[in-house]
Amino acid sequence: MAGSPLGNHVILKLENLSKSFDSITAIDAVDLEVTQGEALGVIGPNGAGKTTLFNLVTGLLRPDTGSVWFDGRDITHAPPRVRCIAGIGRSFQIPHPFESLTVFENLLVAAIHGRRQREAQAIDACGEILERTGLIAFANRRAGTLNLLGRKRLELARALASAPRLLLLDEIAGGLSEAECAELVQLVQDIKNSGVTIVWIEHVVHALVSVVSRLVVLNFGRKIVEGEPRTVMVSDEVREIYMGIAA
Repeated sequence: MAGSPLGNHVILKLENLSKSFDSITAIDAVDLEVTQGEALGVIGPNGAGKTTLFNLVTGLLRPDTGSVWFDGRDITHAPPRVRCIAGIGRSFQIPHPFESLTVFENLLVAAIHGRRQREAQAIDACGEILERTGLIAFANRRAGTLNLLGRKRLELARALASAPRLLLLDEIAGGLSEAECAELVQLVQDIKNSGVTIVWIEHVVHALVSVVSRLVVLNFGRKIVEGEPRTVMVSDEVREIYMGIAA
């Protein structure tokens, strides 16, 4: 199937990326390109290697083989903080805010350490992000008191506070009602429209395909299908993985 769009700047490139844990191969020789401004979806069954892939991109894990390139620079051996400052942001499947800090303070920490801004410079930016993510009314509330949707919004807001050029989203729609999911999808669409490149792992596929223009399917650590979302979803490979229907 088709790869990334032609004629656009490649902001993320993975070459022959592999990672094993003892005898288990989590990521197996994955090649992938993501173009600037694109929204790419990543799907696959549990244990397919999706979160491991994100951990390799953000530097929480080091690959056994292969390389990670960001904006033309080899960052394979760069630590996570360097990657964050370079412009790679990330949300986590299970939100882990600083629960004793306020929502605003959570953003301020991300802005100061992710953008390397002084506090005075970061305050205005954090206020804008609170407005953008629908959290302005909760700015002075302790993060630990937020409901699930609020925590998901805070995960996004904290990631945005580091001023990412590439935003990795891990299962942000999981556990939400249909109405809450729709709100979150609109927020992700707004972020994409602002020019931020997005790579989104998600099991709530209808949310994913409403935003992304390309899907990648992982299974047992291997990239098996790549292309336009609706074409991918009816492909023989995906039907076999998810429904046991062989071609």
